[in-house]
Amino acid sequence: MAKELVFYTNPQSRGMIAHWMLEEVGAPYSIEVKDYGTTMKAPEYLAINSMGKVPAIRHGETVVTEAAAICAYLADEFPHARLNIPVGDPRRGPYLKWLFFSPSCIEAAVMDRAAPRKEEPRRGMIGYGDFDTVMNVVAKGIEPGPYLMGEQFTAADVVVGSTLRWGMMFDLLPKRPEFVAYVGRLEQRPALQRATALDQELAAA
Repeated sequence: MAKELVFYTNPQSRGMIAHWMLEEVGAPYSIEVKDYGTTMKAPEYLAINSMGKVPAIRHGETVVTEAAAICAYLADEFPHARLNIPVGDPRRGPYLKWLFFSPSCIEAAVMDRAAPRKEEPRRGMIGYGDFDTVMNVVAKGIEPGPYLMGEQFTAADVVVGSTLRWGMMFDLLPKRPEFVAYVGRLEQRPALQRATALDQELAAA
């Protein structure tokens, strides 16, 4: 018997990353929309995610929070979708690197650029180094294409692609030709189109 899969989200949040991943996986799931000021901070949801934020999933008895961790979990839990690089494959190293490079480096660099500190921190004090280096590393990673792991689309593309898509949408990232071409390829994926349409419906409701 398949385990119940519940997705906790708000359509105007990082939940979009996990939503896209769920659509790529293709397993049935239910959605619980959480409001920032009320249900996201209610005791019932804090028992799911003590940070009081989304996204989160509950798969049977397993609870996973943080968008990149959710994508990694779903990719491993549903191997038929071929969204992971399995343990034992030497390509799993780069795959894991890209999965977590987005929240730890790309997003951090973007947010520091959007909301600069009063004093510029020393390079060694911040995990991503500097904005330009991060952008160059990403550009070099996606340039061979069509995806981060070559011909295989993976959960890493969901995580990195979501961040690039969001960053360019709000002019927080440079629209480098490599970024534009990569995101353009991702936007042709039916799963992303479905997740986007569903989020728009949830936001309208």
